[in-house]
Amino acid sequence: MPDHHIHEPAHKEEGSLEDLILSALPSRRKALWFLGASALSTSALAACGGGSGGTTISTSSTASSSSSSAASSSSSSDSSSSSSSSSSASGECTLAATETNGPYPADGTNSVNGSIVNVLTESGVVRSDITTSFGSYSGTAAGVPLTLTITVEDYSLGCTPLEGYAVYIWHCDRSGLYSLYSSGVTAQNYLRGVQVTDANGKVTFTTIFPACYSGRMPHIHVEVYVSLSTATTSNNSVKITQLTFDRSTCETVYNNASGYSASVSNLAAISFASDNVFSDDSSAQLAAATVSLSGDYSSGFTGTVSIAVP
Repeated sequence: MPDHHIHEPAHKEEGSLEDLILSALPSRRKALWFLGASALSTSALAACGGGSGGTTISTSSTASSSSSSAASSSSSSDSSSSSSSSSSASGECTLAATETNGPYPADGTNSVNGSIVNVLTESGVVRSDITTSFGSYSGTAAGVPLTLTITVEDYSLGCTPLEGYAVYIWHCDRSGLYSLYSSGVTAQNYLRGVQVTDANGKVTFTTIFPACYSGRMPHIHVEVYVSLSTATTSNNSVKITQLTFDRSTCETVYNNASGYSASVSNLAAISFASDNVFSDDSSAQLAAATVSLSGDYSSGFTGTVSIAVP
């Protein structure tokens, strides 16, 4: 299994690999901080609810007050460097966190052995089933089946669904390896794919339950773009975030499903409080980033989550 922890130091940005050259990402949090500071007012804070539980916005507000709340709440949400999305019957949602894309994105921001890695520009990357490799690669990622539906919402307009947005996801396999980067799977590009949201703001991916490798809680990386035509490099994304799973479900999967044995000890050695990405999330923000699951490890899971973007 890969020795990930030496490449992912214990800080929010996850760090880089010795054989990768990470490009600088745009500082969205800084821009959102100043936007929020300029719009911040006592009335806006009262309307948004504030607090460490994550900033929310309600569909009961008018469009103009929603926009004002979105601007002012960006300060509290993104200055803490974490909030993820959630929605409820009341129409409230939390602005998704801006997280690191990590050292294995294959989104045009880093290179391996001197060559830029970017699956976003490759034919075949737009697909719902990401368990198989595509293009010139072949192979299938084994693991517990997971059907994941992501809803993209407009935070500034009362959490309304966004049609036509592109969503790129990627994650490790059941051994904790990342295709194109990790030794043994450099000739694979599975567990990576792009989908375009429908009229309900939804995309659905067929994938597997990811492993827990050393130094990180189990997670899925997500990049959101305003359109498929702009989904060619991470620098065009409007949101980079990460999703996670309930710890007890992870324990059940890793202790019972074939191929996940290394994840048992890795999960036992990490927590959300010590994770270098999720550790500064409030309980409400962490709950928003957690995929809601139904099913079991033997027959597979169906998962749902919402991501609210500015």
